Amino acid sequence: MTMSDPLGDMLTRIRNGQTAGKSVVVSPASQMRSNVLEVLMREGFIRGYTSAEVRKGIGELKIELKYHDGEPVIREIHRVSRPGRRVYSKIKDLPRCYNGLGIQILSTPRGILSDNEARAANVGGEVLCKVF
Repeated sequence: MTMSDPLGDMLTRIRNGQTAGKSVVVSPASQMRSNVLEVLMREGFIRGYTSAEVRKGIGELKIELKYHDGEPVIREIHRVSRPGRRVYSKIKDLPRCYNGLGIQILSTPRGILSDNEARAANVGGEVLCKVF
């Protein structure tokens, strides 16, 4: 079965895993998913992730979720730009997410960056998701 929104699928797996109290969730591997997980790890929303090859040409990502005092660190994670409706933003028009407590992940010409990194690099792009 083909998937129309692979990034949305990974975000849903993370959301469901934290609701169920799991320590690790598994998602199919891709370069974009790895880059988004790298941003989440840099910003402190997940413990880390590892990539493993299940069989030739098929990989999977094991995502280690993070909890603080038994509560999930990620309170809200959702997709902004979807396959049916792409959302682009200039960096000066991008609002702060939850007064700077949350982040937005952007796909820019310089790669996948958090909104803080994109402001420092002064580049805009497609708003992939919002995390708080």
